[in-house]
Amino acid sequence: MKKHRCARAACLCLALALCALLTLPASMVASAASASWEFKRLEGNYNRPELKGTKLNVYNWGEYISDGKEGSMDIIAEFKRLTGIDVTYSNYENNEGLYSVLSGGGGLYDVIIPSDYMIERLISEDRLEKLNFNNIPNYHYILEENRGKYFDPTDEYTVPYTVGMVGIIYNTTLVEEPVTSWRALWDERYTDAILQFDNPRDAFGIAQYILGQDVNTTDPADWEAAAELLKEQRPVLQQYVMDQVFDLMEGGEAALAPYYAGDFNLMHENNPDLAFVYPKEGTNFFYDSICIPKGAAHVEAAELFINFLLEPEVALANANFICYATPHSAVREDPDYDWKDDPILYPAELPANAQYFKNLPQETLDLLNSLWVDVKNDSGTGSSRTLLIALGVAAALGAAALVVVTVRKKKRS
Repeated sequence: MKKHRCARAACLCLALALCALLTLPASMVASAASASWEFKRLEGNYNRPELKGTKLNVYNWGEYISDGKEGSMDIIAEFKRLTGIDVTYSNYENNEGLYSVLSGGGGLYDVIIPSDYMIERLISEDRLEKLNFNNIPNYHYILEENRGKYFDPTDEYTVPYTVGMVGIIYNTTLVEEPVTSWRALWDERYTDAILQFDNPRDAFGIAQYILGQDVNTTDPADWEAAAELLKEQRPVLQQYVMDQVFDLMEGGEAALAPYYAGDFNLMHENNPDLAFVYPKEGTNFFYDSICIPKGAAHVEAAELFINFLLEPEVALANANFICYATPHSAVREDPDYDWKDDPILYPAELPANAQYFKNLPQETLDLLNSLWVDVKNDSGTGSSRTLLIALGVAAALGAAALVVVTVRKKKRS
């Protein structure tokens, strides 16, 4: 059964649930609170007394693991129940934010789930541990087609978590015709109703597809041209977003947004007016994979957690919940997999010009980061621009009024 996760509906359900709980006997409330998932079969050994009490720190994207809502499996809670390992679970919004934390020495994380190009960078900088696959026997469920990818060609550092592509989500009640091109995100008809990625690689990628560039170019002129195109988009934008896109698109507060295909499936369940397209100019094809950062304090517990994520029942519950394409063979074959034949997650053919993002030379990364700051600091966007104009007009009127009052006072004197 597909999961429907709408913030507004969740609040209402929570309120009703709390009212109901107040009327239940204490014993029934305690029983409900302690309810756990009934596993049919677990292949790994999770009775590990030597690991009980370990504090495991997991760092992941938002909305990216089955968390117990609406009858789904609470993966973190179940792992803790089975192993006695205490998991601290926290979120980041984009790969660049994750890298900033890791490179700054902050956050001693044991498990992270970056995207391919960031994994390539972390490996090149010796920031990931090699995995001991003897502790991850469920790795055999990873489909052969999802192994040996460019970012980890010898399969030493990573376990694939999801596979995905980027496209445009649009509201069919607000957009006048079907969308086919990234150019729709520059359409002045939808000024103040267009969203853009709040991370440089995805945002620049969109401009690069329009310009016909290689998204991994090292030519400064290419990046500068893409930056200029993103600046041209600024006047029509409502805002730059990451996870905020869920509320804005589901609530009809924005008309168009670029985002990840799996997240569209989540949004569409909450707002059936939404549609999705892979633009004709091309798009990003990506892997997110599970890794252990260099120097992690609890490597063995981290590998046990990774193996748990690969348990067929766990992987199925997770794939149904997060709505992304899965690299897990047992899930793909399971009749209870909700997204088995989904044409967005599993298109018959890849969109034209689907490209991986790859790690860039440091000089190019420095230029990209500088240009991104320049793009975002360029003159106001959408509603922000309108607000600035309004404030300017108000200030001018206030100054004029002050002049009039001063003149009148002078005349009176």
